[in-house]
Amino acid sequence: MKKNSFTKTSQRIITTALVIIFFLTSCNLQAANIPSNSIATPNEALSAPAFAQTPLPTRKSYEPGELVDYTAQTGDTLPALAARFNTTVDEIFGANPQIPRDATTMPPGMPMKIPVYFLALWASPFKIIPDHVLVNGPTLIGFNTSAYVASQPGWLKKYRVYASGKWRTGAQMVDFVATNYSVNPRLLLALLEYQGGALTQSEPPVKKNLLGFTRKYWENPYLQLVIAANTLNNGYYGWRLGTMTEFEGLDQILIRPDPWQNAASVSMQYYFSRMLAGDKYTQATGPQGLIQTYESLFGNPWNDTTVLIPGSLQQPVFELPFQKDQTWYYTGGPHTGWGTGEPLASIDLVPPSDKSGCFIAEEKYYNTAMADGLVVRSDTDGVALDLDKDGDERTGWVIFYLHLATKQRAPLGAELNAGDMIGYPSCEGGHATGSHIHIGRKYNGEWIVADSPIPLKMSGWVTHNGTREYLGTLTKDGAIVTACECGDLYTSISGSYP
Repeated sequence: MKKNSFTKTSQRIITTALVIIFFLTSCNLQAANIPSNSIATPNEALSAPAFAQTPLPTRKSYEPGELVDYTAQTGDTLPALAARFNTTVDEIFGANPQIPRDATTMPPGMPMKIPVYFLALWASPFKIIPDHVLVNGPTLIGFNTSAYVASQPGWLKKYRVYASGKWRTGAQMVDFVATNYSVNPRLLLALLEYQGGALTQSEPPVKKNLLGFTRKYWENPYLQLVIAANTLNNGYYGWRLGTMTEFEGLDQILIRPDPWQNAASVSMQYYFSRMLAGDKYTQATGPQGLIQTYESLFGNPWNDTTVLIPGSLQQPVFELPFQKDQTWYYTGGPHTGWGTGEPLASIDLVPPSDKSGCFIAEEKYYNTAMADGLVVRSDTDGVALDLDKDGDERTGWVIFYLHLATKQRAPLGAELNAGDMIGYPSCEGGHATGSHIHIGRKYNGEWIVADSPIPLKMSGWVTHNGTREYLGTLTKDGAIVTACECGDLYTSISGSYP
């Protein structure tokens, strides 16, 4: 990507060091070194003091196109901001000429002007939790779920459940869900405590559906936690991408999150809207709800200014996950990284075969490392290739592979170069109707959506969404490959093209 050039007018507009940092690092993969006092603070100038009894304030009405002040938050992109403020990307560029046209993510803390088109019924501006409290990312380094649960008097430390082929303790259950969905285990523990007294009560509630999700055969705490993590991700990434700017509550009342909200707080609003209404919903999403429980367990999360997604984030160079002299088939366009719904972070590829369903691929059709990295997880539930090689899946860029066969799968600790064998496609792990490889990306524990301002790009092939999950295209130099389970000529993709 070329460096950005600026006019004299643009340069005069750059009034803060943060904006200067944004320009100087527009091609830098590292997070900008932003002072902690420049990070947007929770509920700034709008919400009541933490845990206060006074009613929370609301937004005023705005004239169409009125410019409002906004401080960029981690992971913000212009398309998402345009959707939240009911405006357009071009209008945001017009109000902020200091932003390069090729910008991906905004640098957290950068002041912006947003042309707003007011919508009625904007919800509370109270921010519940920062984004790092929802994502299983760098803030979890050093936290031991098992040790923490063992130190508490509640029923969770005695709980046992059979999940994914083995018996697990309550703490192991939490970590298992946290790893698969990449949701913060501290938040999962806080929810279990808030809704079920898991850390302080000696016995679990008698009622079924501990977390309030009513689904037949999904009543036990483990499966309730699975639904919870999936729901949290749907809310988080829906707001992150700007694809979900309103939703109905349990009482069929429209909830339209405040445009200044952060993704994790909207995720909590969405989560509680699935099981609570009226005063109970207001309580749970207010300063005396879930956040009060979280703070009593783990301290005030807003004191931690960790930035998950830096400004100007770019994907490293990725190769296709098979050998360059082979042709595979694009059978699954963007779909969930794990679970159902958002985030649409992964795609599927299938090797040539005269069979369908779950088959053993020919020996030469194996999957490869898409970049240099260290294998930091290798089991039936996935392989994680850590590109910064620090040994932790929750930091930096990670490539996630699912459905690799146990036999000849790269072992834990293997250091691979791009193009090295990582395993064979299969039906193992997750849900699969046929042998294939499922691949996705994460950065600092956050799923990076395949079709986004940071698109999934492999050997020059760029990923695009379709009209629904599993559809979509890959494009390169005018060539278009369309995803289809049929595995025909129009879905073929070559590693040696052009």
